[in-house]
Amino acid sequence: MSPSAGGLVVFLLSVQVIQSQDGWGVNYDETDVCAAKGSEVDIICDYTPPPGIDPSDIKDRFWFTKEKDGEPVDLRTDSEYSGRVNYTCNSYIKSCYLIITDVRESDSAEYKFTLMTNKPGEKYTGSPGVTLSVTDSGLQVQVRRSDSTWLELTCHSSCVLSDRAEYVWYKNERYIETGSSLLVSSGSTDRYSCNLRGSSGRGSPAVYGPQRPSVSVSPSAEMLEGDSVTLTCSTDANPAANYTWYKQDGTSDPRLLSEEPQLIFSSIQSSDFGWYFCTAENQLGRKTSDFILIRVKYGPQRPSVSASPSAEMLEGDSVTLTCSADANPAANYTWYKEHEDSPRASGQIFTITDFTAEHSGNYYCEAQNEMGRSNSTLLLITESGVDRTTMIFHITRWPLLVVMLILLLVFCLWTRKKKAVSSTTEPHESREAVEMDLHPECEDLSDMAAQREDPEEQEDRV
Repeated sequence: MSPSAGGLVVFLLSVQVIQSQDGWGVNYDETDVCAAKGSEVDIICDYTPPPGIDPSDIKDRFWFTKEKDGEPVDLRTDSEYSGRVNYTCNSYIKSCYLIITDVRESDSAEYKFTLMTNKPGEKYTGSPGVTLSVTDSGLQVQVRRSDSTWLELTCHSSCVLSDRAEYVWYKNERYIETGSSLLVSSGSTDRYSCNLRGSSGRGSPAVYGPQRPSVSVSPSAEMLEGDSVTLTCSTDANPAANYTWYKQDGTSDPRLLSEEPQLIFSSIQSSDFGWYFCTAENQLGRKTSDFILIRVKYGPQRPSVSASPSAEMLEGDSVTLTCSADANPAANYTWYKEHEDSPRASGQIFTITDFTAEHSGNYYCEAQNEMGRSNSTLLLITESGVDRTTMIFHITRWPLLVVMLILLLVFCLWTRKKKAVSSTTEPHESREAVEMDLHPECEDLSDMAAQREDPEEQEDRV
């Protein structure tokens, strides 16, 4: 057995015998102490000497962690603790404080209190001692919402610190104030951290709201219908941000899609084309990413066709046919007449001028891009059964008939007035003859108007 080991065994046995026979006792307030690197630690004990031992009989009392040649080494003489150790002992109340400032991770050890009397080799040690654990990241900033405008930040240590410990706060690594808590405005992107006053150790990790999120797309190359596509939202924030994905559909409110950092399309479709964005949020604030346009390549859907002004034509008229299809990239269009191999025209619009009977028939368009092609349904273009001359006659005959009747009526009234004037200079019998001659003439006018009615119109009325 080595000398140091032998001394340790003797020391332990001595403690047990002395405490049981002579009444010595050492009591520690705590047997396990945790401290943040750079902080100050107080370890406290009180002791009970046996009867007959006066304070003057105690030659020395100190704390130690190591032994040399079987003897405890006073911390005040240990170079590793130089300038960082203080004792506060009181013989009246029989207590002793160990104060270690600017604690280091290497200070983690078991600390014991020992007393030495005037008798050579006589010492008494409280064992087991106090175990000190020093951590490098014992400080954390906790966030609590005070109201809709303010947040309360609290500096919290995972270790039990001295009552004399004071916290200092930093904003963007610059000191701002002292205190255990701090009020900050909601939505701030500044970085807040805390530390122990006078500590040379590392302070708490900074807390801050999300920066503007960035969006990445995988794969970043062309997206084809049916491909697997992943959108990823990321930002820098502490505490870690929560993510939400949205799609902007026209002028309506954004549609929520996912509450995960990634938005995954296992088989992307043409309907997924559109604008997307994400938000990142933690207790300190919320930020929104830029919009990203997802373009999906797909072949033309079935085209739709329309005719303007109408698909029923008169000879000599013009008609415009329009073809449209949803496709990405945009489709090219070709026009065909049924049962003909050669195209009639190319382009989205096909105009037929000076329509003749030969133009009548079924027409369709073909939409094509690099992803595929699709044909429209047939559109029938026909010639109306009424020729233009007949249609013009039907349109104008009633106005002409009305005009003729008005002219005849005016002529009749004029003739009557003329005869009435001339009859005032003739004998009474002559006037009666005139009047008798006038009435059949007016009746003939009504008969004449009735006879001018178009036989075809009479048939239409029947």
